[in-house]
Amino acid sequence: MPQERRDQGAARSGAAAAFALPPPIRMALVVVVAATAVALTVIGFVVTVRLPSDWSANAAVTPDLAVGLTFPVVGAFLLAHRSRPAIAWLMCLGGLGGAINVFATGMMLRSASEGALQAAGHYRYASGIGWIVGGTLLAVVLPLYSPDGRLPSRRWRPMVVLAFALMTIEAIRLVVRPDPPAAGYPFPRVIPNPLAVRALAPYGPLLQQLTLTLIMGFAVVALLSLALRFRRADPVVRRQIAWPMSAFAVYIVCMLGGEDWVVAATVWTGLIPVAIAFSVLRYRLYGIDTVISRAFVAAGMIAAVSAVYFGVGAIAGLLLSGYDRIGGLAAALFAGVVFHPLRHLLRRWVDRLMYGTHGDPRALAARLAQEVGEAEPANALAAVAAVVRDGLSVTGVAVEVNDPGTRRVEVGLLGPRPRTVPLVWHGEPVGRLLLGSPGPRRFAAAHNDRLIAAATPYVADVAHAVRMTADLQRSRERILTAREEERRRLRRDLHDGLGHALTDMAMSINMARITLRTAPASADRLLVELRGGMDAVGQEIRELVYGLRPPTLDELGLAGAVRALAAEGEPQVAVETEGDLSDLPAAAEVAAYRIAQEGLTNIRKHARARSAVVSLRRGESLVVRVQDDGHGLPAGPRSGIGMLSMRERAAELGGTCVVGSAPGGGTVVEAVLPIPASRM
Repeated sequence: MPQERRDQGAARSGAAAAFALPPPIRMALVVVVAATAVALTVIGFVVTVRLPSDWSANAAVTPDLAVGLTFPVVGAFLLAHRSRPAIAWLMCLGGLGGAINVFATGMMLRSASEGALQAAGHYRYASGIGWIVGGTLLAVVLPLYSPDGRLPSRRWRPMVVLAFALMTIEAIRLVVRPDPPAAGYPFPRVIPNPLAVRALAPYGPLLQQLTLTLIMGFAVVALLSLALRFRRADPVVRRQIAWPMSAFAVYIVCMLGGEDWVVAATVWTGLIPVAIAFSVLRYRLYGIDTVISRAFVAAGMIAAVSAVYFGVGAIAGLLLSGYDRIGGLAAALFAGVVFHPLRHLLRRWVDRLMYGTHGDPRALAARLAQEVGEAEPANALAAVAAVVRDGLSVTGVAVEVNDPGTRRVEVGLLGPRPRTVPLVWHGEPVGRLLLGSPGPRRFAAAHNDRLIAAATPYVADVAHAVRMTADLQRSRERILTAREEERRRLRRDLHDGLGHALTDMAMSINMARITLRTAPASADRLLVELRGGMDAVGQEIRELVYGLRPPTLDELGLAGAVRALAAEGEPQVAVETEGDLSDLPAAAEVAAYRIAQEGLTNIRKHARARSAVVSLRRGESLVVRVQDDGHGLPAGPRSGIGMLSMRERAAELGGTCVVGSAPGGGTVVEAVLPIPASRM
């Protein structure tokens, strides 16, 4: 390997030295070559068009016409941009050879039509040599050196040597070939060859066919060298190779088609240098992905559907003889059934061909699923963002989660104008996926959209999980805060109320003991006060217990406790129940009782209602509804402690509480409290 690299480096240095002319001289030489080629081509075309009808023989339109007009100009353009001098010079010299062929062919036919057969014979030498030189350089050598100006490896050097040897042999054959017989000659008179070797006359057609076959074979092998480069290259170089490989492939197909494809070959020949320029300059390389992908898919679909249609039609015609319409209908239906799956299969195959496993949407989805399964919840978002960045080959990825804190994880550099992709989880927006600009290993727009579509659901799942984790954490924090607040309240009540009361009672007992023998009346008075203090302590204990959980819930159940609340005073309150309310969760019972209690308190204090209704309905959830016929809600916004308390109690259980105006006047409070599935 080191020796091979040194040899390749020496070869490149020699090539560079050969082309290392001062820039002004080099540009002047390139301009002269390009201008000469274009001028010779135009002159040859004009001369050919003006030939007499019996000497024209449709010789005006040939691939060399496009070669002489396009290859030298594009080669000069590449040299002006100092891009790949080896490729540029091959294009210039090969284009000059094609131009010489067009010019010499026109002059040969013109001289022959005017009777100057000797001069026509000399023009034939230039025509044949220009054709073989241009064809060898452009159809064989140029593909071998595309797109980077180097051979794929040292093993391809014999191919270049054989190509030049074949070019030399064919040039010599064209110079010494004998005159063809007049019978079957396409022109009125045979153009003589002054240097003809008569002894080769029996072998002339065989030698001509052999050299043409070898040239076409070498061109196919050169195309295979591009295919090997394509297979071993990374995605960027694959795009670079795809342009010339596609162009040469279509050209070879046209040439193998024979004389009927000459016009198509001529038109396509003019597109080859443009494709090479795109490849060398790496300009709009990414459009070739879509072109090749859709071309392969379309060609595969046409071939497969045609085969299916005609195959099924033939089978149906054999089995259903005399029912041609039924056979055609069956073939059409069967082709329609396989159309969509076959399209997806071909597209996946082309994507794998163009991008490898790295650009496979299914492989990206599998990587994301693996990361989601293995990463810890706290690190899942960053892990998924890193996989998306690598899978889409962008400079940076950021994931924003719709959360009160707007959590954001960023990997890499987004740049000034990131692409925004909404993250939706089962119809609910959960965040945004921000994508930076494409990196070196970028994908075509259509393929990139498929990758994004494959990755977005997994990112949305992780974003939703992050939201749920954050909601759970906040819920835990609220529970801890509420517990600590309740502990503080109990401590304060026990210390400030019961503690002082018990201390006073202990002092009263001591004083009563001291005065019991000496002053029985004072002791009796102290014991009476002690009795009253004990009653007060008992009341405070009952209030503490009531604050933790109303005793009536345990004594009467939810429905009975609410009826007891309804009977405490005016206005008249009706209690309606629906469903089994006996085995509700304790938290739901307390929340429903407190919401009903607060609603009735507000009615009695503010509503001036004549009647009210409290309904308790159990289904998939517990619905508490308190409605009155009072004067309704105030005109201005108002949210007191009572309303806030009802909403918080419902929210703690994951439910809702809405306060609004009742139909026909009055106010309605409706709370929906979830019930765990185990209690359903």
